[in-house]
Amino acid sequence: MAALINRHGLVAADPWQRIADAAELAVAPGRHLLLPLPLWTAHRQALAGRDRALGVWLRPDDEPAVLRTAIATLALIAVDFPCFTDGRGYSLGKLIRERYGYAGDLRAIGDILRDQVYFLSKCGFSSFALRADQSPDEALAALHDYRWSPRPGGSR
Repeated sequence: MAALINRHGLVAADPWQRIADAAELAVAPGRHLLLPLPLWTAHRQALAGRDRALGVWLRPDDEPAVLRTAIATLALIAVDFPCFTDGRGYSLGKLIRERYGYAGDLRAIGDILRDQVYFLSKCGFSSFALRADQSPDEALAALHDYRWSPRPGGSR
């Protein structure tokens, strides 16, 4: 099972159940459901008001503007990184935080490596579902890998 670094900077069990399709949604026992954008769009009205927290996950080519009117109601927005070399998720994170003003938990999921954690945090991500072979302790340490210091003779 992959490790989760939660928004409080702690290694924790993931309370969210990732749902891939409508068949899984019909039998999902969890109280915290994380749905892909198309499934969330199709079923959000039916799921609203139930005793469940809803989150949505975006793939790199999804358009976050779809979330604009409901963004404040989402307990979690996750961005999928299908491979560590795909950087589109960094841009999605910045858009979700800065353009759409999302203040909740923004999670990086998928092929998340220790080396990405610091840079993801700088783009607004607050939690990280690490790839199964990644050490959560090393990933936590990565949040402090870089420090800004002025260059001699310059302002930056």
